[in-house]
Amino acid sequence: MAKKIGILILIVIISIILASIYGILHNQISYSISSEYFTKFKFDQIGEWLHQVENERIAISFVGFVSTWWFGLLLGLIIGIVGMFQPNSKIMWKSGIGAIFRTLGIAIGIGLVGILVGRFLISNLNANWNLPAELIDRKNFLTAGTMHNFSYFGGIIGLIYGIIYQLKIKKHHKESER
Repeated sequence: MAKKIGILILIVIISIILASIYGILHNQISYSISSEYFTKFKFDQIGEWLHQVENERIAISFVGFVSTWWFGLLLGLIIGIVGMFQPNSKIMWKSGIGAIFRTLGIAIGIGLVGILVGRFLISNLNANWNLPAELIDRKNFLTAGTMHNFSYFGGIIGLIYGIIYQLKIKKHHKESER
């Protein structure tokens, strides 16, 4: 049991690190799509002081970290706890790491779909949304925002898939013991 608790802690730490890196890189991409998404929206949402940071790329990296580390914590805890039900620590490790990377892959994939949906669908809708004043590039702003929303949705779908993946491994191992 002590080994499994150690693996649980390791899974949580790895999840936090990967989610943070994902958030930082994700924001670098979405900033390239729309700097206004950050300067006219996210900076105000996270903290006014971000407008004072000289290098906007550093500021958006901070925003990416703050926006995703907690999801990594939640993801790691859930995947780690589900992993505790595996028959042994070796299978717990394999299923936990597999679930984390599957979740990450799904979040990335759905985030990329979000770029396409934002670019070709959402930004072309003639909806009266509450967008920031003096927005210069509405289309790119909405594309970046859609990418962000889809990425969170992808993380949730990935987490569900990661849990199912772990349960399948448990079931397969149980059936192979018969």
